[in-house]
Amino acid sequence: MDTTYWGRSFGVMLFKDAITKENLLKYYVRAESNYLYHQGINELINKGYTILAIVCDGRRGLLNSFGNIPVQMCQFHQAAIIRRYITKKPRLQASIELKGIVQLLPRTDKESFQGALNDWFERWEHFLKERTLNDSTGKSYYTHKRLRSAYRSLKTNLNNLFTWYDYYELGIPNTTNAIDGHFADLKNKLRNHNGLSLKNKKRFIDEFLKA
Repeated sequence: MDTTYWGRSFGVMLFKDAITKENLLKYYVRAESNYLYHQGINELINKGYTILAIVCDGRRGLLNSFGNIPVQMCQFHQAAIIRRYITKKPRLQASIELKGIVQLLPRTDKESFQGALNDWFERWEHFLKERTLNDSTGKSYYTHKRLRSAYRSLKTNLNNLFTWYDYYELGIPNTTNAIDGHFADLKNKLRNHNGLSLKNKKRFIDEFLKA
């Protein structure tokens, strides 16, 4: 499940079956919210669907809010979060090494990734604790705040990054790429119809997602 936008106040939240590739449910939304994701899952259950697992992005408070349903955080979204913190071309050696570990995400298992991350932290723990003094206020702050945030994001999301591995028999995708590709195709086709009214744009999206 994921949401895409056209502008700031018009989006589509889509629930897609990873097994059959069928689009099961959609909402037109002004803003993405955990409440709407829960509403969608409950609506599918009420329609008779069995939810084996959920694949989604890492919205705060969403990953661990579905009770006994396994939830996989999209590894692509996690990698994007890390890029925002340390950039695509980091200069610090610690950031370069962390980027290398993140690139292992889709190609390794949980224990190997966790081991690599723990080794990285042990090597750079004191570096992460470095502080810089603000001469004007007399207060200090972490020198490498963004790098710390990148590491904390990985540690916080670690269990949900390898749900596909913990429930291997379910064949859970490790990304939302199937739905993201669907959105990209939709946007490319809509780009050829600039100027559509909101009503006609929704009609176009309806027909596209049915197909």
